[in-house]
Amino acid sequence: MQQISSTFIGRGMRGLTWVVAVGCALTLLSCGKKPAQAPGAEDLTLPLVTVVVPGRSRVETLVNVTGTISARDEMPISVEGEGLRVVAVLAEVGDRVKRGQVLARLNNAIAAPQVASLAASLEEASTSADLAAADYRRAQGVAATGALSAEEIERRRAQSANAAARVKVAAAQLAESRARLGRSEIRAPADGVVLTRNAEVGQTASAGGEPLFRLGRGGEIEMRGRVSEGDVGLLAVGQATSVRVTGVKDEIAGKVRLLGAVIDPNSRLGTVRIALPRNPNLRPGAFARANVLVSTENRPIVPQTAVQTDPDGNYVLVVARDGSVARRGVTVSGTRNAGVVIAAGLEGTEQVVAVAAAFLRPGEKVRVAKGA
Repeated sequence: MQQISSTFIGRGMRGLTWVVAVGCALTLLSCGKKPAQAPGAEDLTLPLVTVVVPGRSRVETLVNVTGTISARDEMPISVEGEGLRVVAVLAEVGDRVKRGQVLARLNNAIAAPQVASLAASLEEASTSADLAAADYRRAQGVAATGALSAEEIERRRAQSANAAARVKVAAAQLAESRARLGRSEIRAPADGVVLTRNAEVGQTASAGGEPLFRLGRGGEIEMRGRVSEGDVGLLAVGQATSVRVTGVKDEIAGKVRLLGAVIDPNSRLGTVRIALPRNPNLRPGAFARANVLVSTENRPIVPQTAVQTDPDGNYVLVVARDGSVARRGVTVSGTRNAGVVIAAGLEGTEQVVAVAAAFLRPGEKVRVAKGA
């Protein structure tokens, strides 16, 4: 009885083992087969990408200029002639002055008496010339009667001519002395604003020394800046600018007034002058930055991660209607906070791969993330 039970149990175990083996084999066969895909269903094995349709945005092309605030026409005012001592200063920095206004006076203790002396000499010479001329006229009146010889008449004519010449010499000397006296007053050569004052009472001012004053003619202010040689060709006289000056809160509107004719061979920079309105907060010497509006266009803007570069240049990947990606060469014209500005290569209606384009190959099929 015990032997029969053992035999039955052994056969049962072998049968169970066979059933398990067959089940495992069927399971492995079913796992190795690709599950059937319903018609029109999305292939989940394709790479999933995020795309953007950039459209077209308003893009302003700006040229950056750095420089300083300066007087438009700066005029140094110095002493003419010999050195004299400053006895009075009549203008201060920031004063608006008129043409001919006295800014400072120099010592005229010598020039003033000379003018008075030469004025007296001129008056004396004029009186002598009048007497000599009258004497000559009388001589001419009696010449027909023979009361005076021809030699006497000629002598009186010569005396009259000499007297007239002495009047001219005295007048010229007086004019020179008056001009020298006029140099003792430092006058404004034109209307404007006093930018600097170096004159001090008691100092000796000489012609070769530092200018006593610097005058901004007309009070006109401008920005004198420098710009890279690649941007000089984009600028033109009359273009609108916005200027920011250190220490001034608000932007100041200006216009390009003048472009330099040469490029500095050392710095490779060109010069530009920007006219600015009168503003009491604009002080010559202040640092300034300007943006010059060159053009306004509507262009596509894509994320920076979408633009790739290889030996052939810049490019992006666009997703076609069949789900494949294609390379599209682009021209980059600049960057903005929103991304990279595309000057050529895109219309703005394409689906551009925004991220991980470097890991895709042209012609590869992809899935577009929903909501992209």
